[in-house]
Amino acid sequence: MRATVTGLAVVLVLAIGFGPDGDVRGQQPAGGEQTDDPIATLVGRLDLDRYKAVIKGLTEFGDRRQGTQRNRDAVDWIEAQLQAGGCPTERLYYTYDPPPRTGGGGARRNTPLNPTEPTPTGGRIGRNGSGPGGSSIFGYRRRTGVVRDPLMQPDEVLRALNMEEPVNGDRSQVYCTKVGTARPDEMYILGAHMDGHGFGEGADDDASGTALVMELARILSAPDVRTAVSIRFALWNNEETGLNGSRAYVEQRRERQGLENPPGSGLYPEPRWLGMIQHDMMLFDHGAPGPHGVVSRDQRPEADVNIEFQSNSDLADESRDLAFRFKAANDAYATDYPATVGPHMTNTDSTPFMNVTPSISLRENERGMHIGAGWNPHWHQPTDVYHTYTDDDFRLGLNAAQTTLAAIAGLAGATIAGR
Repeated sequence: MRATVTGLAVVLVLAIGFGPDGDVRGQQPAGGEQTDDPIATLVGRLDLDRYKAVIKGLTEFGDRRQGTQRNRDAVDWIEAQLQAGGCPTERLYYTYDPPPRTGGGGARRNTPLNPTEPTPTGGRIGRNGSGPGGSSIFGYRRRTGVVRDPLMQPDEVLRALNMEEPVNGDRSQVYCTKVGTARPDEMYILGAHMDGHGFGEGADDDASGTALVMELARILSAPDVRTAVSIRFALWNNEETGLNGSRAYVEQRRERQGLENPPGSGLYPEPRWLGMIQHDMMLFDHGAPGPHGVVSRDQRPEADVNIEFQSNSDLADESRDLAFRFKAANDAYATDYPATVGPHMTNTDSTPFMNVTPSISLRENERGMHIGAGWNPHWHQPTDVYHTYTDDDFRLGLNAAQTTLAAIAGLAGATIAGR
């Protein structure tokens, strides 16, 4: 029996860390054993079952679509878990009230795959609208879109949970902060979006990224962990409607960076941004669709963590350097899957930050080339549910967590008491 939204209780047990000088050190030891390398020790505290448990807890709220009670309940639950892990939380409030759509546009419902069928705009299935190249020329293509029909969800309990439609109005999103001991007026931001849609459970999009950020918050907030600079863990809302939650954060807090408040207190409500790292879909790298649009059931042996920056952003060079710093961390500390770096970051919550601070995004696939071309058949679909994915899939997400944890521990100067 599916747990009710209000009665859900999931116990999260976590913990985390890079050397104080930021150097990439030795490979993570098997089994998470203690070493003199704080990064290896902290990365060893990550656990596959714990990561899966957080994802499962999030899926109990259905697709967590913005503007619904299930979304608000999920925000409350996330906040409670962060607080239980020792990471003090805050909320950011904003209003989402877009004007009504006009004309005959809007999201189309999914239809059976037909690789030769023209789209309503005259293009071909799979074109993702992000410019020339990308998914329009890469691999076999299949139709992508958002399911709007609740009857396409065969699970009657899940269908009922997801039935409420969104209402415009006030929104909130939660974040928590690990305060740095040496330079509390500077920080890195780790983000993921907690909302989804498509009448599934949003297990991959984006409970997988939300769980990653929540686990890192728990680990880095452990009593024996210190960081030189601050780290903020942000769970954005309204990503699926156009990155509205992260845009609201940038609009409200950009000008507050580095300001001590009250003066002389040593408190910095909005430390100066050193970089923003987004996590958006972490589980599914099964390769390109075959000639008939069918995607393999199994994680491909060549699966990897994609680290993206935007090559035409104002801070492209700094963002590229940050991306390769994360790749180096993956090379040294990830246990199963490698990482690759790409120059096209789009449709994700790091976008509003990219001209203000170095910004990157971690994903299962390249957004412009792979996801838009139908490489993940569960994207925005009723099949994006917890039981769709195997441990090989969840392990890809865990490797993304290892990558970010190792990189950010080094960048933030993480140390462990007594070591």
